[in-house]
Amino acid sequence: MKPNFSLKKALPLCLFVLIVLNIAIWSGFIIPEKEHTLKVSFLDIGQGDAIYIEAPNGKQMLIDGGPDKKTLLRLRKVMPFFDKSLDVLVVTNPDKDHIGGFIDVLKSYEVSRVVEPGTISKTETYKVLEEKIQEEKAEKIVARRGQEIVLDGERGVKLVILFPDRDVKALSTNDGSIIAKLVYGDTSIMFQGDAPQEMERYVMSLEQKEKGNLSFLDSDILKVGHHGSYTSSDLSYVKALSPFVAVVSLGKDNRYGHPHKETLETFSTVGVPLLRTDEEGVITFVSDGVGWTRK
Repeated sequence: MKPNFSLKKALPLCLFVLIVLNIAIWSGFIIPEKEHTLKVSFLDIGQGDAIYIEAPNGKQMLIDGGPDKKTLLRLRKVMPFFDKSLDVLVVTNPDKDHIGGFIDVLKSYEVSRVVEPGTISKTETYKVLEEKIQEEKAEKIVARRGQEIVLDGERGVKLVILFPDRDVKALSTNDGSIIAKLVYGDTSIMFQGDAPQEMERYVMSLEQKEKGNLSFLDSDILKVGHHGSYTSSDLSYVKALSPFVAVVSLGKDNRYGHPHKETLETFSTVGVPLLRTDEEGVITFVSDGVGWTRK
């Protein structure tokens, strides 16, 4: 007696087995990693800033959106292809090289919250961005010193706002840049948009006045201010942060001459290696809350 078997009948079973195996692979290799690791990718988007952050629980933040749609293209390479939402967008500075790409991001992803410094830009790009945020019905948060933007409450992953400490509408877009520290366990990264040396020193004075020391400024990684311009990266500030590495986001052969010689000399003086997106492309670090690994 021949067995009752046919390719037609076996096909659904084979598909079911493949699906089960696929789920097992994703559950066994990807989900456990998300249970304890924080991913931070400094995107290669030319002359501008865009940093993608994914917390252990899967919540995501995009700090700055770069100048144009290149940010969206790079974002799709670091995010799961099936994911069409972002939990938080952070605008450190409303200049085009920080917000231009947000417009396409808002068209392609559902966004829950948008954090802004409170400075105002008169550009058409800024006007369109604000319209898109309103259409998205995303919650708008004006950054203030002491706020904590929590990504993973269970594991304590949060972005702590250090500046602005007041209404900054009257300040220039650079002077009013958000300065904030991402914290996960014993690991941290300092972000500061285009904040100039004056504001770096001001944040140091606030820390000294309020806490009596600069210990909270200590950070493992520094996202270099203003794309490596000499106007940022005050030597005393960099020493206070004492990072083991710094990352600068900039375009190759950019017309501003970034990173400037003075900035390169500052990091050379303190012995901190400088990683550049124009030379290395996307720069990704992963933290387990104890230390960082370069991916």
